[in-house]
Amino acid sequence: MTNTAVKIPEMTESFEALLNEQFGENDNITGSVVKGTVIRLTPDFAVVDVGLKSEGRIPLREFGLNNELKVGDKIEVYVDRYEDKDGNIVLSREKARREEAWTELEKHLESGERVNGVIFGRVKGGFTVDLNGAIAFLPGSQIDIRPIRDISPLMGISQPFQILKMDKVRGNIVVSRRVVLEETRAEARAELVENIKEGSILDGVVKNITDYGAFIDLGGIDGLLHVTDISWKRINHPAEVLGVGQTIKVQVIKFNEDNQRISLGMKQLENDPWAGVAEKFKVEDVYKGKVTNITDYGAFVELEDGIEGLVHVSEMSWTRKNVHPGKIISTSQEVEVKVLEVDADKRRISLGIKQCTPNPWAAYIEEHPVGAVISGKIKNITEFGLFIGLTDEIDGMVHLSDISWDKSGEEAVKDFTKGQEVQAKIIDVDVEKERISLGIKQLTEDAVGAALEGIKKGDVVKATVTSTDDKAVNVDVNGVAASIKKADLAKEKAGQDTAKFKEGQVVEAKVTAVDKKSSKIGLSIKALEVEEEKKALEEYSNTSSGSSAFGEALGAALKNK
Repeated sequence: MTNTAVKIPEMTESFEALLNEQFGENDNITGSVVKGTVIRLTPDFAVVDVGLKSEGRIPLREFGLNNELKVGDKIEVYVDRYEDKDGNIVLSREKARREEAWTELEKHLESGERVNGVIFGRVKGGFTVDLNGAIAFLPGSQIDIRPIRDISPLMGISQPFQILKMDKVRGNIVVSRRVVLEETRAEARAELVENIKEGSILDGVVKNITDYGAFIDLGGIDGLLHVTDISWKRINHPAEVLGVGQTIKVQVIKFNEDNQRISLGMKQLENDPWAGVAEKFKVEDVYKGKVTNITDYGAFVELEDGIEGLVHVSEMSWTRKNVHPGKIISTSQEVEVKVLEVDADKRRISLGIKQCTPNPWAAYIEEHPVGAVISGKIKNITEFGLFIGLTDEIDGMVHLSDISWDKSGEEAVKDFTKGQEVQAKIIDVDVEKERISLGIKQLTEDAVGAALEGIKKGDVVKATVTSTDDKAVNVDVNGVAASIKKADLAKEKAGQDTAKFKEGQVVEAKVTAVDKKSSKIGLSIKALEVEEEKKALEEYSNTSSGSSAFGEALGAALKNK
């Protein structure tokens, strides 16, 4: 019993040592990278000796399609587990490379250095990147500074990435391409700002488009390309010419160093079509052009690329007035225009469409000169006269004062109706203002006017009373109707009573005014009395008799009067 008790511990310790010899060291290398020697190659496997009791096998595909592996090569392998079901050591070249990569990537994460990788696949929310054997995740938001619709040009090429985080236990690596671009962009921005100057020609990418222009990414700094600086020709919206993501050449027009605002231009890189425009398009010459834009006040017509002129609404038609330009012409229509004015400094060309057709006013007056009698229907009656249709396009106007010799105002037009056929005489024409003045009263002789020919201001005439009222006495002077106001009936107030005058009574009065245009004369008995008194004073002022005799003589003279 004693011998047995002594031997059991010795046997236990020997067995434990044997187990440690066989398995203890192996447990230490499981999950680690060790060096091994290729001892045999089969069509599918490489048999590798790593110094353990058994060899391990590695599929040849883990060495790549074009490997030059041969017997005797020393390689690093990953010990996955000690024995599989066949008693072989399970080794992996791929996992060994991954372990090497992880060790190297951890150093880059700590130092903040960039790593090179290749985007090779898509996954949910992003892309997969091969970092020299280690597989990393690239979130979609980290692929570029701005959204990219097509990333195919970025796949399959080696490019720098920034490691954001690593989790070896879970085998996760997250990288960013955007961080690298932003750092590069900041460096490029600083260099660009330092070297930029007005007049510089740069490459840029259209970043955003608005109604008033486009923002251009110059590589770290944005500039504004205003819609008026995109092209010499008229552009309604920048999207007609530019698209987001498009690469263009631009020139720096203005650079404010204080706020780093940059104004850009595209048209400045082309020849100015307005140079020598006055020699190209001469006043009074006729050209063909295309309508590019229609507004309430007219239409713009393109004469050549970058050169537009304005046809004001008043220059579109000889006869269609107060009509929107869109009812006369349409966009993209080809039209003939005449150059009316060229202002190269203000970049303005005034054009006319109606001038390319005969002026109906000038044509009409050639056939119907001033003094001609015409016939036409009354098209409209207004407070200032009658409008008579002369042709389908042209009207003439009879002013109220030219309707009748002896009637005026509403009384003059009450005998006329719309649509009535009348005759009139052409009394005046203004082709430039497109006006034809007509007269109806001019068709008959002016009896009153003829009577007025023999009457002038200052004359003393005989007038026959025709009627009276409280304010005046109405009289007739050789067929001309006139009135004498109450205050002009006598010098003395007592004689200014209109009731003292009877119809048919003949009185003498002085002509104080003659208006042949309105066929009116002004009369005053008072003015005549004042004049006669003045003459009497002059007549007796030179008498040689004494003052008493003079007074008696003057009194007698006035009494006789």
